[in-house]
Amino acid sequence: MIATTEKPHGELAPETLEFYRRAMTRLQEARVPFLVGGAYAFARYTGIVRHTKDFDIFVHPRDFERTLEELKRIGCSVSLPFPHWLGKGYWGDDFVDVIFSSGNGIARVDDLWFEHAMDEEVLGIPARLCPAEEMIWSKAFIQERERFDGGDVAHVLRARVEELDWDRLLSRFGPHWPVLLSHLILFGYIYPADADRIPSKVMDSLIQRLRHSHGSSSSSERLCRGTILSRSQYLVDIEKWGYRDARMEPVGSMSPEELEIWTRAAEEEVGRSYTEVEEAV
Repeated sequence: MIATTEKPHGELAPETLEFYRRAMTRLQEARVPFLVGGAYAFARYTGIVRHTKDFDIFVHPRDFERTLEELKRIGCSVSLPFPHWLGKGYWGDDFVDVIFSSGNGIARVDDLWFEHAMDEEVLGIPARLCPAEEMIWSKAFIQERERFDGGDVAHVLRARVEELDWDRLLSRFGPHWPVLLSHLILFGYIYPADADRIPSKVMDSLIQRLRHSHGSSSSSERLCRGTILSRSQYLVDIEKWGYRDARMEPVGSMSPEELEIWTRAAEEEVGRSYTEVEEAV
């Protein structure tokens, strides 16, 4: 089922609303494929309306630079705060986030996002939304100290569980299936009356994997996957305790330079590094 057709733009200033519409119209006229995500897709799937300052569009990596160029054509200034996954187009105090991957390098946009996108109307303009499966996939890994998207995952599951393409969702998580399992377990805890809505074959398969995974690792490498979930809370493991960062190539997809930019931004946001916080406690 689809939760609602309500659109989260009631509190947008007229100039902000016009900017978002102009950005979408320009990309459509230039034939740049894009998907709307963030609060707009979340509201469509769950019925939970949020009024946010930014506007998230998702593009294929091959269209990333072209998207920013088209935003320039309507007068935006653009920046690349995180070249491995996100750029921004600014119009005064308003901005559009142009996203082609995720901060941890896992949830990269590909053709399947567009094949399974949902047709909708956003801010009065026909557009396409990020699929619910890919929204769950990307949000499941956001487990920062200051932001945890597990509630969003639970709400999308509650609204869409019967319509989800579970085979695709399992494929999306791949070797990170324990993250999906943890969210499904939490879903049953949060909504005990709805726990049986999760297909039993999905739960049985994941629990079977869990059973077989115990004691089966033959690697002696001290790997920390916590950095995939939080860019700040597990830095102490990497910087002090000798663990390898699972985001780093060749295990992950990120280069040392990309990790440095991403980590430095996290430290600036909290005012000091996680390791400094630990020393102060």
